Amino acid sequence: MIVPTQRAVALVLAAAPLALVLGVVRPDGWLFALFWVFAILVLTFLDGALAPRLRDADLATAFPGSVEVGDKVELVPAGGPALRYAAEVSAPLDPAAAPLRYAASRRGTAKVARIWARVAGPLGLAWRQRSRAEDGEVRVLPSLRPVREQGMRQFLRSRQFGTRIRPDSGDGTEFQSLTDFQPGMERRAIDWKASARHFSLLAREFRTERDNSVVFAIDCGRAMSEPVDGLPRIDRAVSAALLAAFVALKSGDQVRLFGFAGRPSADSGSVSGSSGFATLHRTAAAIDYGAEESNFTLSLVTLDQRLQRRSLVILFTEFTDPTSAELMISAAARMLKRHRVLFVLFHDTELDAILDARPEQVDDVIRVNIAHTLIRERRIVIERLKRLGIDVLEANPDDLALTLAERYVRDRERP
Repeated sequence: MIVPTQRAVALVLAAAPLALVLGVVRPDGWLFALFWVFAILVLTFLDGALAPRLRDADLATAFPGSVEVGDKVELVPAGGPALRYAAEVSAPLDPAAAPLRYAASRRGTAKVARIWARVAGPLGLAWRQRSRAEDGEVRVLPSLRPVREQGMRQFLRSRQFGTRIRPDSGDGTEFQSLTDFQPGMERRAIDWKASARHFSLLAREFRTERDNSVVFAIDCGRAMSEPVDGLPRIDRAVSAALLAAFVALKSGDQVRLFGFAGRPSADSGSVSGSSGFATLHRTAAAIDYGAEESNFTLSLVTLDQRLQRRSLVILFTEFTDPTSAELMISAAARMLKRHRVLFVLFHDTELDAILDARPEQVDDVIRVNIAHTLIRERRIVIERLKRLGIDVLEANPDDLALTLAERYVRDRERP
């Protein structure tokens, strides 16, 4: 395909004032402008025909298969510097200042749909242009920098605190034996009844449990796609899940990452060992933002069928009122028959800010009443979950990741 350059367009447009001047000087002089336009068109066509031909190899473009949020992405073409390139790339990659350079603004999978290449003719009046359809993908994964730093720090803390004289004593939940109480043991390990029977201070020892099954289920529905403190709840949930998963894998447990909205959308399968974190990292890119309501019944039943053993299911979700939470509570109650369930919720800081603000107008009073009603209904749902035997963890958005990791370590090691 031959496309005129800006120089050719400018020369054609120059014929308009030229025709006006010649028309004033000589009535039939405007015909010269037509010959001028015709000559430019002919030269443009010839210039495009003389331009170098584009081969299939010139359209070959290399790009990374995955990047992290915040990274810069550059598509590297195979052609030389004389060629100009353009690409059709979908979100979440945003165009940068330079051609073929993009910025990864959020998680997701970007599609590289088409590549264009063009080369100028010797006169600079025409481009020879060619395009080719692509079927490439660039996965934008969550950033691992905070996970590496906070996760390793939390793991080291979990190995330092609560240890006993015997390396594996007192770190699990399965009773192993009774032993004499020694300095360095925690007081909660003392078995007072056994001590009274034997007239000696005895402590319980617990066997360290390995290979526990932990499932991080993330709701990707409409409510979780809304922002809290400037970031979507899904992004915060994924970051918190990856941090806790890092600690769980380092502790020797099996971890699974599961995403759902109207139906299950992402499932990493059960992985173990430090090498399994890469699988969780790739799966996190498929947990996308949704605009539909979450189907807890279908999604949690599907998850229950895929789990072959009793697991700790950590569910990241959000709800607005007791009516919309009915199906969620019913599905969680069914999961509780086989598994242990922990609900992870974000503190709604916006509602707290409305309650704390001093009302100055009538609308402010109405806004405070609505916020108070929403918080009261939220408390009702949380209380219903607790009465069913479901654990609930609620924390501020910025503190949730570390709070969840600490909760996991504490629950895993408690007698």
